[in-house]
Amino acid sequence: MLSGKEVATHNTRKSCWIIVHGNVYDVTDFLDEHPGGSKIILKYAGKDATQEYDPIHPPDAITTNLPPEKHLGPVEPNTAQKVEITITDEEKGRQERMSRRPVLDEILNLHDFEAIAKQVMTEKAWAYYSSAADDEITTRENHAAYHRIWFRPRILIDVTKVDWSTTILGHRSSMPLYITATALGKLGHPDGEINLTKAAAKHGVIQMIPTLASCSFDQIVDAAQPGQVQFLQLYVNKDRNITKRIVQHAEKRGIKGLFITVDAPQLGRREKDMRMKFTAEDPSEVAKSGSDGVDRSQGAARAISSFIDPGLQWSDLDWFKSITKMPLILKGVQRWEDALKAYDLGLAGVVLSNHGGRQLDFARSGIEVLVEVVAKLKEKRGLTFPNEKFQLFVDGGVRRATDVIKAIALGATAVGVGRPFLYAFSSYGVEGVDRALSILHDEFEMNMRLLGANTIKDITPDMVDVSNISAHVAAIPGDRLYDSNYESMQHARLRELRSKM
Repeated sequence: MLSGKEVATHNTRKSCWIIVHGNVYDVTDFLDEHPGGSKIILKYAGKDATQEYDPIHPPDAITTNLPPEKHLGPVEPNTAQKVEITITDEEKGRQERMSRRPVLDEILNLHDFEAIAKQVMTEKAWAYYSSAADDEITTRENHAAYHRIWFRPRILIDVTKVDWSTTILGHRSSMPLYITATALGKLGHPDGEINLTKAAAKHGVIQMIPTLASCSFDQIVDAAQPGQVQFLQLYVNKDRNITKRIVQHAEKRGIKGLFITVDAPQLGRREKDMRMKFTAEDPSEVAKSGSDGVDRSQGAARAISSFIDPGLQWSDLDWFKSITKMPLILKGVQRWEDALKAYDLGLAGVVLSNHGGRQLDFARSGIEVLVEVVAKLKEKRGLTFPNEKFQLFVDGGVRRATDVIKAIALGATAVGVGRPFLYAFSSYGVEGVDRALSILHDEFEMNMRLLGANTIKDITPDMVDVSNISAHVAAIPGDRLYDSNYESMQHARLRELRSKM
C-alpha cells in the first residue's frame, strides 16, 4: 500500500497522482488528454479526487482509460489528503430549498417536477440538463408542435376497461413509452441512472441505457430485475474496437435493442451549459495550469464527447450487422428519405428525433417528421404504421400522456421521454420517477376513455387533426406551465467589480 503522505508529494504537472475509490493512479501523461482539461485534475493532484470524479464519470472510466502500469495500487486507509469542501452560501441556499420541497402527493404533472428541479438542482446540473442548441428554437418547438395537433374523439364507446400496454421491438411495455437515454445522471442525484432502472422495473417500462451514463453499464444492468428489458443508446467511437467491445458486451448482458445515435457527428453549442462552464473558471487560472490548449468555454457536453466519430456513414451499418444480432435502430433521423433508406437496409426502425433540441437548431420536431415519414413510406413502399417489421419512434418535448397518444395515432410504436424523468429523480430520487410514471398511467387511463379508445390499437389516424402540423407560425394555445419553467437565455455580461479593500 502507498501512504497518503507519499501520494501527496506527487502534486505537480511533472508528477501528478490522484486517488479514486481508494486506489492511486499516475495521471501525469493523461493531463492534456483529459476532455475536461487539466486544471480540474491538478486541483486534486496528490489528493483524493473521488468526490469530484463520481458525478461525471462511470466508475470504470479511469481504469479503462489509463494503461495498467499507471494503476499504482491502494492507498493506506485514512492517510489520503482530501480537498476541503467548503459549503458555499449558494449551496446552503440550495439545501434549504431542498428541505422545502412539496410532498410528492402535491406533484400533479411532469411540469411540476421541472419546476422543483429548477430550484433544487445545482446550477451546473440544471445548465447541463436544460440547455439546448443555439437560440433554443427547436427545443421549444418540440413541445409546441404537439399543440398544433387536435383530437377528434369518438363517443358512445364502452370504455369501462381500457388498456394502454403495448409491445416495443417485441417486448411488453405497460405504456407506449420508454425512458430514453440521457447522460450524466449523477449530476442530478447520487444514484444516477439506477433511479430510472428501479422505477422502470416497478412500472414495466423499458429503459434505454446511455453511452455517457454516470453509472457504469454493468452497474445499471446489475440493478435491473430478472427479465427486465433494457436497450442501449450508442455513440460510435472513433476506435471501432472499443465500439465492438461495448456492443458485444451489451448483447452478452441481454440488451434487447441497439439505438445508434446518428445526429451527433459533433455536439451542438448548448450555450447555457457553455456559459456556466466559462464563468466557473478564470481564464488566467487555466493558463497557469498549463492547459491553454483546452477550450474552457465548451461546457460539460463537449468535455465528455470528444471520442464520438464524425466519420460515421451508411456503409458502417453492414459492419454493425456483422458484430451483433441485436435489432438496430437509428436514433436521430430527421427526414423521410433517411427513414426510407433505413427501411431498405433492413434495420428494425428509426427514432425521429433532433436530440431534444440539443443539436441542429431549427431542425423540425419529431412529431412533424413522423407525419411526413408515414405518408412517404406508404407512398414509396406501401407500408402502414404502426408496423412490427419497421418501427417508428419519436422523442422530444413530451410532457403529457396526450402527447404520446397523438404520436401513437400518427403511427409511432412508442415515444421516448427523457428530461422529465431526470427532473423527477433530481428533485425526489427514485420515488420521483415512480410518481412521474404513476401520473402518466393515470393520464393514459383518463384520456383513452375520453378519446373513445379501449386499447392502443384503437388509437387511429382519424382521431387527430394534423392539418396545422407544418404551420410553424400558427397560433396555438400557450402552455403556461411549460413557459413558466423555460429559462430564457442570457447575454454575456460585464464581470463584477471586486473591491481590493
